[in-house]
Amino acid sequence: MRKLLGIVLLLAIAVAAWHQHDAAPATGPTSGIGAPSATPHRAGTRAPQGLPAEAADTLARIAAGGPFEHAQDGTVFGNYEGLLPRQPRGYYHEYTVETPGARTRGARRIITGGTPPQVYYYTDDHYRSFRRIEGRR
Repeated sequence: MRKLLGIVLLLAIAVAAWHQHDAAPATGPTSGIGAPSATPHRAGTRAPQGLPAEAADTLARIAAGGPFEHAQDGTVFGNYEGLLPRQPRGYYHEYTVETPGARTRGARRIITGGTPPQVYYYTDDHYRSFRRIEGRR
């Protein structure tokens, strides 16, 4: 019984440490506008017309296969809202577009379709609307 209690205690400590690490603020380079970024925004890198500058960083990370700051980046997007064209489960994937000053992931995302991505969509209202990012293939 003591052995089982010890294992449970160690497991609880490990889970707590993992959650604390996951919630810790990101360190390292920033985009120059206060938002943490795994890839600093480079001068001359422009977001597609009508998208925030941070979208260029996200698109560059998608093209490079990472690194991504958020565990949810690259996960399957379910299209539960039904606003994107109907595709089999696993077709769409979501990626965070950083929001300067936000304490959370914010509401901005890029959704890709296909593996490798064939289509790209942007939402700035947490999946209530989408617009296709033209010129990406």
